[in-house]
This record gives sequence, C-alpha cells and structure tokens, in this order.
Amino acid sequence: MNNKKRYPLKNLFGRILSPFENFLHSTTSGGLVLIGTTLLALLLATVMGNATFHHFWNQSFALSVENAFELKLSWHHWVNDGLMTLFFLLVGLELKREILVGELASLKDAALPVIAALGGMIVPALIYTGFNPLGTATASGWGIPMATDIAFAIGILVLLGERIPKNLIIFLTALAIADDLGAVLVIALFYTSHVNLYALGIAGALFVGLMLLNQGGIRRSLPYTVIGILLWYALLTSGIHATLAGILIAMAIPALSTYQPKQFQQRISELSDAFAEEQHEDTSHDALSNHRMASIAGAMERTAEAVQSPLQRMEHTLSPWVTFLIIPIFALSNAGIDLSAIEWEKALAQPITLGVTFGLVIGKFLGISVFSWLAIQFGVGRLPNGVNWKHLLGAAWLGGIGFTMSLFIGQLAFNDPIHIEEAKLGILLASIASALLGVAWLYIFSDKGEPNARTIH
Repeated sequence: MNNKKRYPLKNLFGRILSPFENFLHSTTSGGLVLIGTTLLALLLATVMGNATFHHFWNQSFALSVENAFELKLSWHHWVNDGLMTLFFLLVGLELKREILVGELASLKDAALPVIAALGGMIVPALIYTGFNPLGTATASGWGIPMATDIAFAIGILVLLGERIPKNLIIFLTALAIADDLGAVLVIALFYTSHVNLYALGIAGALFVGLMLLNQGGIRRSLPYTVIGILLWYALLTSGIHATLAGILIAMAIPALSTYQPKQFQQRISELSDAFAEEQHEDTSHDALSNHRMASIAGAMERTAEAVQSPLQRMEHTLSPWVTFLIIPIFALSNAGIDLSAIEWEKALAQPITLGVTFGLVIGKFLGISVFSWLAIQFGVGRLPNGVNWKHLLGAAWLGGIGFTMSLFIGQLAFNDPIHIEEAKLGILLASIASALLGVAWLYIFSDKGEPNARTIH
C-alpha cells in the first residue's frame, strides 16, 4: 500500500515549512483565537457588569523578596506592563529579521510598505484630531487609530486563499511590522508622563551591557534573559513604558549563527557517516543501549541548533506563547465592555468613539492607498509582483483593523475609565467594519486562481 495513503498525518507533518509560512500559520490560528477571546471578554463584561469585570483585573499581586524588594501591580498592569513586554520582544525580533533578510532588507521593496504605513499613521491621527482638537480633554487619544493589528489582518488575508496573490500577504505583513515600529516610537515619545533620569541611566547601562554580550559572541539566552529582566524593571521605574524593554532586548539579540550553511552541511555529513558506521557495527541497532550512537545524535542536535541564530531560536520559541497565550490574555483583560449598559445613540455621538472609528476605517484606507499611490507615482516604491491596485485597496481596508496595539495605546492615552470605554467601542466597531469591507472588496474584485508572478519565498 502507498505510504502516503497509509500515513497521511506523517506526510502532512513531514512537510518542511519556511519561517514565513510558519509565521502565517501561527498568525492565522492566533487571529481566530483572538476573535474567540474578544467575544468571551465582551460576554463576561456584559454578564458580570463593567464594575465587577474591571474589579477583578484591578486586584493587586506582589512579588517580594523578604524585606528587601517588593513589586506590587494590579493583574491588569502585570498583563499590560509585564506580559506585553514579550509581545514587543517578538515584534522587535520580527522587525529585525525583516530589516536584515526579509521584505524590508531591500530599499526598493521596503519603500512601498513603509511609506504606506506612514500614511496609515498620519491620516488617522489627523482625522481623530478633527473630532478631538488639540487642547481638549480627549485630544491625547490621537495615537489610538494609528496601529494595524497584524494577527487579525493577516489572518483574514490568509483565509481568503487563492483569491489573493501571495505577495499581497507579504506586503501587508511588512506594512503591519513597520506600523508596529511607528506605534512603539509614538508610545516612547508621546505617552511618557514623567521620567526618572537615574533609573533611565541604569536602563541605558543595562542596554549597553546587552550590546556588549552581542559583540562578545555570547549566544546563550540566559545572560540576555537576566539583564533583560533588570532592564524591564529599570524602565518600569523610569516612567518610560516598560514594554519598550522588549524592543531594546530584540535589538541586542544576535542575528548571526555559530555555523554557516557549508560548515553545517560538512559537520552533519561527518556525524551522519559516523552514526551509520556505528549502526553497522552494532547488531542490536538500538540507539538507547549504544552510548556512542546517542552521543552522535546529541551532537547532531547541537549542530542543528548552532546553525540557527539566537534571533531565530528566540522568535521560534516565543511565537506560540505570544500568539496563543499572551495576546488572548491581553484581549481578555482589555477588550471587555458591558454591551447591555451602552446607550448606543449617545455613545456613537462621542468625539472619542467617532475619532477612533473614522480614523481607523476611513483614515487607514486613505492614508495607505494615497501614500502608496504617491510613492509609486514618484518612483520611490513599486507594486509587488502579481499585486495590482484592486488588491492593494483591499489591503488598505484591512489596515483599519487596529485591535491589539490600539487597545494598548488607549490604556496609555486616558486616565478616565469612561474615555477608555469610548475608545474601546470605537476600536471594536472600526475593526469589524474594516474587516467586513476588506473581505467584501477582495472577494468581489479578486478572481479565484488569479496567476501570481511570485510566490512566498
């Protein structure tokens, strides 16, 4: 019997996926989990009521070492300031990889998504400011509609399957990563209330220490982890948002592997020959009882690990935890709104809700599409192979899905719980509208089986 028919699962799991394909698979699955978690948060907040729901997340939890040290934060802050640091670390690793070897490595290829991301930040902020002029109590929310949620947006694109060219997925991925970098800069520059210069100086020294580890050829994760935790605490104390430690740590993680491909191939070939020779001499053919065979197998494992850079290994390790645990927990703690308590006519007339909704839906579409057109007209950028304007406009609609980072900035922008709730409502409405518009546009204007000039590489 054909082995493919007898062992379909073995054949499926034996397929070798590229890092980008693995990223798409986890992002798509994570988007579905995020949708489910968001619906659960809305259900719990509606059933329990806003007061009870938020009271739970505002309960404090402390880490202490006898009488020498204590760090006490609410569960909500442990999620937003602590767990989300790992999200920012993963974003930083993805950004670094894209700049070094990915879609942002070539200036010509990077120009279009970067300029499109810039337009997708400027226009939404201007639209929000139109509803909430500078000087008003709600003006500080201008950063909320600037961000695109990569999990939702890419997940929807992937689910559209053959109706869209593969390079449209690459374009929107690069745009969302550049968008995340812009959001990080906005948080660092504009959403820091006060700065403790002493703590900031310590953070700077720790970052220099991380870079020295990199330059010194340290490839083990433990030193980076220990110094990274200290850097996180220093930034938390400094007043600059602690999650930015994730980006700084990512900058210091080595991107070069111990073995180059030719060295790896030669070493694996030597070990494979040694393993085959040992197997030939051992009549039991049992690697468990043959210590030399076990040692050779262990050397193969260490060699395979050495050909991957620390950046690749850390990204591979972090990705499932961030996608399937940290982001859903963040959504559960931040996305809850008591839908039964909303006075819809009044809520939909609030300037924050209007600014966020129109900023994300209209602002993102106009910013991405107009800035892309300008970049191509002036010869700065070019459309990816196989992608035409109807595809790019569909991606521009999906850019209005601004969930995770928008919610995050919303927590930083306002102190008034009512303002935060109004921002949440705008984010949810805009994300739903942008998703529906993007799917409808691409479904109507893209043909199934349309030929692609390039595939994912």
